[in-house]
Amino acid sequence: MWFTSNPIGVEISQHGIVCALTGGSVSSPRVERVAQATFPPSTLKVSLRDHNVIDADAFVAGLKSAYNLLLCRSQRVAVSLPDGASRIMLIDLEGRFKNRSEALDLIRWKMKKNIPLDSDDTIIDYQQLSVRENGDLALLVAVASRTVISQYEELITSAGISPVRIDCNTFNICRLFDRRLSLQEDCILISFYDSTMSIVAFAQGVPEFFRSKDLSGTLATDSRVYMEINSSFLVYKERFPERSVQTIFYVAAPDVALNFQEMIKEATGVSAVLLETKGAVIPGNAAPGDQARLFPCTASIGAGLRSL
Repeated sequence: MWFTSNPIGVEISQHGIVCALTGGSVSSPRVERVAQATFPPSTLKVSLRDHNVIDADAFVAGLKSAYNLLLCRSQRVAVSLPDGASRIMLIDLEGRFKNRSEALDLIRWKMKKNIPLDSDDTIIDYQQLSVRENGDLALLVAVASRTVISQYEELITSAGISPVRIDCNTFNICRLFDRRLSLQEDCILISFYDSTMSIVAFAQGVPEFFRSKDLSGTLATDSRVYMEINSSFLVYKERFPERSVQTIFYVAAPDVALNFQEMIKEATGVSAVLLETKGAVIPGNAAPGDQARLFPCTASIGAGLRSL
């Protein structure tokens, strides 16, 4: 049986490809089927500036293999990349803009000393989050290399698939758990996923602090991870001393979840609440329903749900 054109999420990492066929509704999302394919060593290396894919043939073959296992007619996919393939920032922008082009010009001017790429090779995207009391606009800004993104787009297209959206893992993790996060206006989400530790703090449902760190080769329970959580939390408290952190959610692999929770409590003084992929979606008949098998699909499911 071939499924109809349900949203498809594709997560790309240095280890391989994870695809997720999603469906349902915003209030009752489903995962119908998942599929994975591993890459040979040295197929891909995550970089902000340089081509990520080293072995194009192996990349395309792995993508085709995982995608074909979904038995899906749709060729439109939402792609999730490691956070290290882009740079995410929260900025305040003075004044207003008339259109998107003017907004991008103002953002470039505002960030001219902080953009880590050559201007000709820079892609900037943004989302307006709120309007400050002083009239400034709070923006979530994503910066990426045109060289990096174009290579992904070209190779995905050569595999016979159409990439309609590309963003990073942390955004897709937030999207998957959005219904739970939205129940708390003020909260923090800490995740350790695909060797990346990220912290997103929300105030009245709006992100106000973001930090992401690639910790490749580091276990979730290593002291280095604790130090990153501790230092990030201190920076957040210094920036927003008026905030009283009472609710922390966290995302981590099942085998380290309990120890990761203890690490968070030691660093923050708050007992964090575990968010599990299996509790965020309804599994279809052809999808796994246990956390051990669904956790590696977290970002791909979140990417697929963006289309709902």
